[in-house]
Amino acid sequence: MATLGLSKVFILDKYFTELQKFWETEKKLQDASSSNEAVHLQRRLLSLSSELVTLRNHLHVGANAPQTATGGASAAPTKPGTPQPAVPPRAPHLLPPPAPPVPLAAPPQLPTHPPAPPESRWRGGAAPPAPVAPAPTPTPTPPGASGATDVDDLIHLRGPLTEDAVVRALQARFYHNKFYTWIGPILVALNGYTDVSNALTLSAARAQRPELARLVHDAVRHQADTGYPQAIILSGVSGSGKTYASMVLLRRLFDVAGGGPETDAFKHLAAAFTVLRSLGAAATAANSHSSRIGHFIEVQVTDGALYRTKIHCYFLDQTRVVRPPPGERNYHIFYQLLAGLSAEERTALRLEGYAPQDLRYLASPAPRRPDPDDAPRFLAWKTCLGILGIPFLDVVRVLAAVLLLGNVQFADGAEGAETAGDAELQAAAALLGVAAPALLRGLTTRAAARGRAAARAPATVAAAAAARDALAKALYCRTVATIVRRANSLKRLGSTLGTLSSDSNESVHNQDAASRRASTNGGRGRAGAKSMAVLNDAVRHATDGFVGILDMFGFEDAAPSRLEHLCANLCAETMQHFYNTHVFKSSAESCREEEVGAAALEVDYVDNVPCIDLVSSLRGGLLAALDAECAARGSPEQYVARVRAAHRGHPRLAEPRQAGAAAARRFAVRHYAGEVTYDASEFLDANRDAVPDELLAAFDTRACEFGFATHLFGAELKMLAAAGGPSGGVFRASPTAAAADGGSTLTQDFHTRLDNLLRTLVHARPHFVRCLRANHAEAPMLFERQAVAKQVRALQILETAQLMASGYPHRMRFRAFGARYRALWRRGRGGGGGGGGGDTPERDAPGACAAVLRAVAAAAAPPAPASPAAVRWALGKRHVFLSEGMRQVLERMRRARRQAAAECIQAAWRRHRARRAPAPPAPPRPRPAPIAGTPPPEPTEKCDPHLVSRTCSLFGLDLERPPPLPPSRAYTVAGGVKLGYPQQRAVLCEWNESDAAGALRLRPGDVVIAVGAARRGHVHVQVGTRTVAVPHRVLAPPRAPPPRLQPPPPAPPPPQPASA
Repeated sequence: MATLGLSKVFILDKYFTELQKFWETEKKLQDASSSNEAVHLQRRLLSLSSELVTLRNHLHVGANAPQTATGGASAAPTKPGTPQPAVPPRAPHLLPPPAPPVPLAAPPQLPTHPPAPPESRWRGGAAPPAPVAPAPTPTPTPPGASGATDVDDLIHLRGPLTEDAVVRALQARFYHNKFYTWIGPILVALNGYTDVSNALTLSAARAQRPELARLVHDAVRHQADTGYPQAIILSGVSGSGKTYASMVLLRRLFDVAGGGPETDAFKHLAAAFTVLRSLGAAATAANSHSSRIGHFIEVQVTDGALYRTKIHCYFLDQTRVVRPPPGERNYHIFYQLLAGLSAEERTALRLEGYAPQDLRYLASPAPRRPDPDDAPRFLAWKTCLGILGIPFLDVVRVLAAVLLLGNVQFADGAEGAETAGDAELQAAAALLGVAAPALLRGLTTRAAARGRAAARAPATVAAAAAARDALAKALYCRTVATIVRRANSLKRLGSTLGTLSSDSNESVHNQDAASRRASTNGGRGRAGAKSMAVLNDAVRHATDGFVGILDMFGFEDAAPSRLEHLCANLCAETMQHFYNTHVFKSSAESCREEEVGAAALEVDYVDNVPCIDLVSSLRGGLLAALDAECAARGSPEQYVARVRAAHRGHPRLAEPRQAGAAAARRFAVRHYAGEVTYDASEFLDANRDAVPDELLAAFDTRACEFGFATHLFGAELKMLAAAGGPSGGVFRASPTAAAADGGSTLTQDFHTRLDNLLRTLVHARPHFVRCLRANHAEAPMLFERQAVAKQVRALQILETAQLMASGYPHRMRFRAFGARYRALWRRGRGGGGGGGGGDTPERDAPGACAAVLRAVAAAAAPPAPASPAAVRWALGKRHVFLSEGMRQVLERMRRARRQAAAECIQAAWRRHRARRAPAPPAPPRPRPAPIAGTPPPEPTEKCDPHLVSRTCSLFGLDLERPPPLPPSRAYTVAGGVKLGYPQQRAVLCEWNESDAAGALRLRPGDVVIAVGAARRGHVHVQVGTRTVAVPHRVLAPPRAPPPRLQPPPPAPPPPQPASA
């Protein structure tokens, strides 16, 4: 990373993205086909121009803003003249109306408001000048009593907010089985080592964590409301439970948006992570289940529903396959393989009689006791491979070949290196499907181009051993990459979204630009309205958000540390700087820009930009110096000397504490979490990460009978075929974006992928989870205060709590504030009674927002009982600045108002439904008989008698006698044929009848005799000696008898022959 710093790189990336949009919009304005389109594009240009000026101001402020004693200056000393990075504020989620561009002005000066009196208890800041509600007087905690037992948010701690108070609060919650604590919107997770199972299984005991569920709900809600991508970032030291928490978050994400753990998508993803857990986890000195593969799980969420998932893996610790560090073990899958294979499978894989101590890659001076769960985990691993559709035998053949390659030994011979024994070589060659002589030739010879002919030279013993180890690493790494690609290929059809790519490392920025180019070219010849519709649709799909879960490498302090540890610690430093940027720097700089700096709390935090520049600077950084030393074919001693000469006096570079001959190959770096000593003995070999092309030529399809092994090196074999064969070159052992890039190194590839990851995170809204480990012994329910305090200090949890409690960590645009808290708007004010959502000019005005905040602050209770957190707010030029206490109060009142509105709506709907529902029918009342001597009704109550008499005369009716009922038909009609009674009918359903003669029951299938028609809808049926009326629906219709076939007429007699 360049010495400009990561934050300035973020701003430059955003600046060039917006500039590209500006140019494209200008070009489309020239080709506009309608006036409406031209007006729309002009407004777009105005908005982009304003955004570009704002970004230029950020860069200008970062380079020239003066540093004050309390203005967040870095606690670590920096070189004079080194520009400090400028950090942009977080992009608003709801864009405001286009504002006219402002001229580029001088850097804003710090406000000169007189300092306000300090608060009743120190939190590092001053009171704001804006009218706010007075902070409640804190109640002192009596001696011996713990007021932090039931505090789920550290900003509500009573008493002085110190490191000891934070640790005591975490300890009190830890022993009450509360391992998760909030610091405003940031979650602190404490690993109690109470559950080490796979959280993605259906029987996971502790997978339902309400705090993690709340975090997932917030991420999904923000993504649905704004369309912006969301990223849940987990960070902490190795062994702090990041992987387990990420699995719980993934399961909760499926519960919220993916249909739950019973869906096929969840089972497929659980199988993928079960396979990767065994392939990528190993026992280290600090963690017995350390994940050596970083994961970025990208979950595409569209309209609140999970669309697809994609796994991005970052594999660094490749040297562990061939040389585990002292006191540590190789990857779990090797031990599970030896424990779970049956006797027949061992024989087929040439592993009969082998134990871990018999294999050089697994042998250890101090072997550990075998894990009894290795065999069951291997069976589960085998089942999950079948779920993914990956052939089990192909994968275990490669793993067995890797183990057997480690036992191939070389010795000096008459013509270079020779094998000391052929058994393991022949077994490995048979498993890989190649001929043993071809594999031996690839290990012990080197091809060199001499003119047009290729000459071969014998390799030394060291070179042959290095080629053997490179082949083992290449087989293992490429098998893992193939499994990841297979897991990502099983997705829903029609998906064209994505961010990074495991093969091409594409970013959101690149795909977004490609979508814009495609939409621009495709809609140029159409009408203006259709062109804008196509453009808007393309932009909407290009910016469709995702919810990402990032579980990268934790900070490690191994003794001694290797190149993989340096890269992992660089990743941890980068995530720490990303946290500092979004939590501390953006808040301080936004307050300075909008002239609310006098009221804002600027926490004195430790900036780790000098350490990042020391490691990753493109001009003389540790990684750049390593690449230069690899190109010059230097030695570890020369590399360490180069580093010391280039960074003499650097505050983050130190001399190793160990003395002796090994000190010339070691150096120390002061990271944010402590000082780490690195041993550069294997830096150069690990950085080259090369496998000779002569060795890969043995896996050509014409010589290799194992298709899976050929597939692992498919791109390299195509290049060799195009070049006419091996020529003494090398390829990368690990798969890269470009297989032909044999000149790239491990650090270059890792730096590129890390940069692409940062580009993705910059465009997302972050949600942070700070993970801590309770103790170093991995003992359940053991809290070591010293270990936790060190991590609290490294992750700057105290500074975060101070900012959240007394500063302005949140800011919102005026329009976004009105849209979010429109339910709190006072009824009767301009614009209507609280509806419409911040769309009136009055609600966008700062005065209207101030009126709402003033009323809320005056009427609301503290965010928590007896909480000393400040309930503050301030108005800037474009934003409303809120303290965490004020945000919690606003959210609580908003939830209460929405709950009351929902209850009112439900009550109104129930009342409406009750009124519209028909009244239940009243029971029939018998009509009373007329009383003798009752006079006839009055004539006015009857119809007109003349009209009645005329009607009856017209239809021939007699008023004295009722008309007779029509006689019942003596037949029925079935199939167009009249069928008379009696009829034989079948019973369709069960029917019961009870009368004075007794109970009668007809069952389905009974045959009865219908003797005639009864009352309406019934027919008389004779059952035994009884005749009852049965409904027509109970009986099957009668069947017409088949027509009788008339006998054919007799044939005419044959004619008689005429007589002579």
